[in-house]
Amino acid sequence: MRAMRSGFVAVVGRPNVGKSTLINALMGTKVSIVTAKPQTTRHRILAVHTSDQAQIIFVDTPGLHRKAGKAMNRMMNRTAANALADADVVLFVTEAGRWTDEDNDVLRRLQTVAAPVVAVLNKVDLIKPKEKLLEIIAATADRHEFAEILPVSAEKHDNLDVLLSILPGHLPESPPLFPEDMQTDRSVEFQAAEVIREKLTQSLHQEVPYGLTVQIERFDTDEDRTTINAIIWVERESQKGIVVGKAGSVLKRVGKAARLELKKQLGGPVHLELWVKVKDNWADSEQDLLSLGYELP
Repeated sequence: MRAMRSGFVAVVGRPNVGKSTLINALMGTKVSIVTAKPQTTRHRILAVHTSDQAQIIFVDTPGLHRKAGKAMNRMMNRTAANALADADVVLFVTEAGRWTDEDNDVLRRLQTVAAPVVAVLNKVDLIKPKEKLLEIIAATADRHEFAEILPVSAEKHDNLDVLLSILPGHLPESPPLFPEDMQTDRSVEFQAAEVIREKLTQSLHQEVPYGLTVQIERFDTDEDRTTINAIIWVERESQKGIVVGKAGSVLKRVGKAARLELKKQLGGPVHLELWVKVKDNWADSEQDLLSLGYELP
C-alpha cells in the first residue's frame, strides 16, 4: 500500500492566465470566482483535493503584477509571494504561445524558490496549428529548469487528469492536513461576497470593478430561505451612480444574477439585498482593508 502524500501547491502567474479557472476545473466545482478582467482574485484561497493517494491543497493566489500603486495591489503581490514561500510545489501558469514581461517578472521570483516548479502551459486549445506547441514547450524548457512542463486547457479540461496524477509525486509523505470532505478554507459568507463581486465585475466596465469591494452585513439561514444583506463599497461618489445604474438597473441586474448563483450554491431560495456606499479611497488604506476583511501578509 502506497503512503499517503499531502502538501501545498501554490498556483502562481501573471494576472489573467487562468489560474482560478484551472483550480475550479481541477476541483470539479467553483472555489474561486472568474472574470475576464485581470486581478479578479484578491485573496489567498485554499482548494482541497482529496483522493485515496493524496491530499493536494491548491493555493489560489492573486496574479503577480507590476502596477502596485495602491495598498490593495501591494497586499495582493505580498499574498502571492508568501504562498510561494510556504509551498511544497509551485504551479507556474502561463498562457501557451504568449510570453510577456510580467511572466518574466514571475519567473525571476521563482529562481529563489526551493520547491519544485511545474510549468503549466494553459489555453493550448487556442494554439493553431498544433505543431507550434512543440516549439512553445522547447522555449519554456530553455527559460528554467522546470520539474515538469505540461500543456493543458483549463477551459476544455484537457490534460488535467495528467496534472493531478503527477503532483502527488512531488508532495511529502503525510496524512491529510484537512478533513477529507473539506473543499475550501473559505466560509459561505466569504463565497457569497465573492459571487456578488464577480457579477459586479462582469457587469461594469473600465476601472470601476477595481474600486469596489463587497461586505456581508447579514447572513441568516432558516427552514425557508437564506437572507443575505450586503454592502458594495466604492471609492468615490461618482462610482456609486455607475454601480446603481439608471433607475437602479445595474444593481437589479447584478442582484438577480448573484441571487440565482447563490440559490444554486446554497441549494435553496435566497433573499438578497444590496446597498452601495462610499468609503473614500478604501483600496489605498491598510486600516480600511483590514476592516473590510482583507488579510495583510
